[in-house]
Amino acid sequence: MSAADFRQLGDLFPDETITHSYVQDIELPPVNGTSPGTFALVTLDNGLDSSKPTTLGPNTLIELGTVLEGLKERAARGEIAGVGVTGKPYFLVAGADLSTVKSLSAREHGLQMAQLGHEVYATLANLGVPSFAFINGVALGGGLEIALQSTYRTVSTGAGALALPEAFIGLIPGWGGVYILPRLIGPENALKVMIENPLSNNRTLSGPQAFELGMADAVFEPADFLEQSVAWAAQVLAGTVAPERPNAVDPSAPEVVERWAGAIAAGRALVEAKTSNASPAPAKVLDVMEANRTMTQAESARLECDTLADLMQTDEFRSTVYAFLDLVQKRSKRPAGAPDRKLARPVSKVGIVGAGLMASQLALLFARQLKVPVVLTDIDQARVDKGVGYVRAEVDKLLARKRISPDAANRTRALVTGSVSKDAFAHADFVIEAVFEELAVKKQVFKEVEAIVSPECILATNTSSLSVTAMAEDLQHPGRLVGFHFFNPVAVMPLLEIVRAPKTDDAVLATAFELAKGLKKTAVLVKDAPAFVVNRILLRLMGEVTAAFDEGTPAEVADNALRPMGLPMTPFTLGAMVGLPVAQHVQESLHAAFGDRFPVSENLQKLIDNGVKSIWASGSGADGKPSIPAETLALMSFGNKPSTGEEVLRRTQDALAEEIGLMLDEGVVAGPEDIDLCMILGAGWPMFLGGITPYLDRVGASERVAGRKFHAGATSGPAA
Repeated sequence: MSAADFRQLGDLFPDETITHSYVQDIELPPVNGTSPGTFALVTLDNGLDSSKPTTLGPNTLIELGTVLEGLKERAARGEIAGVGVTGKPYFLVAGADLSTVKSLSAREHGLQMAQLGHEVYATLANLGVPSFAFINGVALGGGLEIALQSTYRTVSTGAGALALPEAFIGLIPGWGGVYILPRLIGPENALKVMIENPLSNNRTLSGPQAFELGMADAVFEPADFLEQSVAWAAQVLAGTVAPERPNAVDPSAPEVVERWAGAIAAGRALVEAKTSNASPAPAKVLDVMEANRTMTQAESARLECDTLADLMQTDEFRSTVYAFLDLVQKRSKRPAGAPDRKLARPVSKVGIVGAGLMASQLALLFARQLKVPVVLTDIDQARVDKGVGYVRAEVDKLLARKRISPDAANRTRALVTGSVSKDAFAHADFVIEAVFEELAVKKQVFKEVEAIVSPECILATNTSSLSVTAMAEDLQHPGRLVGFHFFNPVAVMPLLEIVRAPKTDDAVLATAFELAKGLKKTAVLVKDAPAFVVNRILLRLMGEVTAAFDEGTPAEVADNALRPMGLPMTPFTLGAMVGLPVAQHVQESLHAAFGDRFPVSENLQKLIDNGVKSIWASGSGADGKPSIPAETLALMSFGNKPSTGEEVLRRTQDALAEEIGLMLDEGVVAGPEDIDLCMILGAGWPMFLGGITPYLDRVGASERVAGRKFHAGATSGPAA
């Protein structure tokens, strides 16, 4: 493509927030008494504060390419000995500008964007002098590929969020990463970065983790990271330091050919297990990596560009951008219905009623994130000691993994204490209960706590399905109670359902939202309705599949019918993970509230009564696959109305569309976007489906049930 074509592409985005490329000449420090020469340092900076990450749009890439061409000319004249690239504080680059990429509706424009990136990065890789990337902070996607295209790399121990997340957002690492990374760190490690991590809730690497994999040649502390990196670059240019890359491989070597094939096969099995191949992008990453083992980098670049251009046109990519950009990145930061944050009260001490697993997880979270004293209470000292012991053991694990400093570990341990008396809550500003899911038990807990705490102390319930309104009925100050529903495991799941009862005070609600922010959770305001959002939808889904099973549908058909959705686990597996008694208890609550839409399975109750924890027994089948043991089958009885997998899928889709429509009519949340956000962050709903309501629109369920879409009038994006 010509420069004019690239400029025309840039002209399509006059409002792009440009990440500028600022060049500074540095005289390198002497090595053995002689300076290696002048070093040109390029700093990528959009001129905004750290809340506005640097990104790569077409105009940004055009400017960077122009700067690099100038540096290439200087290198040819012998004016510079090397070039470095770094970023503004906390960022190298946070990847391509998704708001730009999602608007490239024509395939030719997507292809041009891919080709532009390759042309710019090829210049960086062929400057005529060594290039260095100094990874000082976040480096995602195209940002990390800038580093990979450089000759050498350093990384800060303080750098977080290093990743190639493209498989997660519906694309491939298309600016050289899928070619360079397996050669640099080995095919197995490359698949960890490009497939396993993206499909594991978009996991990222820290600076030290990236260094250990071999993605960087040196690692330095953040306090003087740039100075140390420049000094290291001087040593490399002077020849006194020669970086070793023990994980690098030659893809033509016979043993590597075998490893490459094994990694691809393992990657395909993982994609099938994680997504049921419902999204094309992860498989395309594997296709390109498999093909490029025998390609030159230029040949791979052409394949990457074509693949990227195709993927940009898919519903899965548009859906992911809606889910990730519009919901997780934007709507989550402006919760619908949240009161003015100025009403929030300070919280300097937290009380937790209960010392079981959930309560202990909460204690660790509050202590680590808020850095305030946390006190656990329970009915006897043994339970209290066990809860406090859990927190300390988890802190020890974090310390062993170097996820926390020794000083931070000591402070966290000291912040968490326990007591058998609720008098320990006397000076608490916020008390949350995490006791047995029984209304009478929770009401008694709050009665006891209210007699001890100040009138301003906020009371919170972690209930997953019970009425917050009913819990507040007997309180002297019912406005102080708020629902604060976490998801398990607490440290991992980002959603927090904040439940407003009719009398919940605005200041209480504002404090709850500020606490959520301090805990690094995404809060969604929900009305006090049975099971709120996530559990109500999941139980409707599980109820339909279980009902089909009880009617005579074979277990493998019923449990696998929803695989086209690409859900993280099957309904029966989810039931076993949650615990059949817990799932049945919530189902009974929903049946009491909503009737036959939530049937209570007699078969599941028989399993619970006989201590059976799962319908499936892992690896018990003749072929090593899960099966139902004969003794489990003997406990159950079935109807004679089996369904096909397609019938179960359609039935479940229609049930979900019906339930969500009713929830919106009831005002459980402000809009379908909040339903989507809750399911993505609280239930692992796949990003590539774009949220549950766009998915139900696309498959026709919303129109079959209600005669209209949740996202009326949309022809692409969330409601394609």
